[in-house]
Order: sequence, then structure tokens, then C-alpha cells
Amino acid sequence: MNKSKLSIFLRGIIAENPVLILVLGTCPAIAVSTSIVSAISMGLAATVVLLGSNVVISLLRKIIPDTVRIPCYIVVIAAFVTLVEMLLHAFVEPIYNLLGIWLPLIVVNCIVLGRAEMFARKNNPLDSALDGLGMGIGFLVALLSMAIFREILGEGTILKGLESFNVQPINLLFKIAEDGTMVYDFRIPILAKAPGGFLVFGILIAVMNKITAKKGGVKRKSFSCDGCPSAHLCTKTSCSEITELATDAEESSTENKEVDENA
Repeated sequence: MNKSKLSIFLRGIIAENPVLILVLGTCPAIAVSTSIVSAISMGLAATVVLLGSNVVISLLRKIIPDTVRIPCYIVVIAAFVTLVEMLLHAFVEPIYNLLGIWLPLIVVNCIVLGRAEMFARKNNPLDSALDGLGMGIGFLVALLSMAIFREILGEGTILKGLESFNVQPINLLFKIAEDGTMVYDFRIPILAKAPGGFLVFGILIAVMNKITAKKGGVKRKSFSCDGCPSAHLCTKTSCSEITELATDAEESSTENKEVDENA
């Protein structure tokens, strides 16, 4: 794998992590990150859908009419989600039940549709496959990072959700009571709930921003295309053109204000 291909793959894991940098897929990230098992399951399912839909959309990019591309993308994505859902239901039903409604909702996940629109329709199948795989792994890493904190510190266990496979959760946070029995201790119950999910989510975003800043990331004080991680993929207009238009508009506004004051 050459350097350009490797950069496409790695970009979605850290530099453009879909959850912690682009802040996409927040709802499923918070909902399924209550346990490590559900986080890994959702991450793998989304990765399969991303990989498959990116490749198919890239192959059909010259055939799909531009006016109906979004509905076509949704049909392709829905086909892969249905396939994953049927396979899990048939062979791994406990995981299917564990993910619940969030599994079919991958169809409307911003990450999947966003990569189809921003990358797959403009690049060849190999690059699109690498992009989908990298974004999927980035999504998995973000979910797993949240789940590790939320399950261990919130529930005091690990591997919760595998009871149907005769695998009991491992108790990590416990103490020995006066009667000799082991009881849970040092848990932070709020972390297992939605507010705790937002708290962990915010902390991880701050950590990721710190990491990317140390690697040469530039903090931008203005909100424009220059600050968008996917700006280099947009072909409608360039960032330089937008910057020039904004500068011209600002100068024109200043000149008009000076004329009005002089008048």
C-alpha cells in the first residue's frame, strides 16, 4: 500500500475520526457504548455497511443521475444494512437483540451517507473501499473508547451482554464485605446513563483535539471551509474562492460604512 492509499485509510481513524473529530453518528455512539460488546458489534456492523456501500456507489457513480443520487445512495445503504441485519438475526441472534433498533438505523447514519456523498461518488472503488474501512474502524475505535470507560466505571463489569453465550460478565470493581462476600464498589452509575455518555463523549473529544493539535493541527478562530476536515474533497468551489469572496464582502461593507459616515 503506497503512501497516498495508506493516508486515505488512516485518515478516518484519527485525523478525521467520524465521531470524535467530525462529530457524526453521535446518537448511536452514546446509545450503544454502554457495554464493550455492543460497541464492538455496532462498530463492526457499520464498518461492513460502509465498506460495501462505498464500493458499490463508487462503481455506479457514473451511472447514477446526479438529480436522484441521494435516494439511490440510501437504497444501496439499506440493502447492505438489511443483509447485515439478516445475517446477525440468523447466526448471532443475541447480538442482534442487543443492538436492537440501532442496527436498522445504520441506514440513516450520517457517517455512511456522508462518505457516499463526499468520497465514494468522486473516487475509484479501491480508494472508496479504503475510505470506508478507515471510517468504519474509526467509528469502532470511538465506540470502544467510550464503552471501556462507561462499562468498567459505570457498571463495574466487562463483557456484559454475552450471557446468552453462557459467558458471565467479569466483575472488576468489587470489595469483600464483612460476611466474606464480594460486592461492587467504586462505581459511578451515571456513566452508564445518557448524561454520563455525553460526559465521556466530551472528554474524548477534548483529548482527541489535544492529540491532533500536537501533531500539527491548526486552531482556527473563524468558521469557514478552511476549518472543515473534508474541504479538500469538495469540488463545488474552492476554499480560496470562498475566502476571497468573504474578504471582498468585508472590504465592501467597510467602504460603504465609511461613505455613510462621511455623508
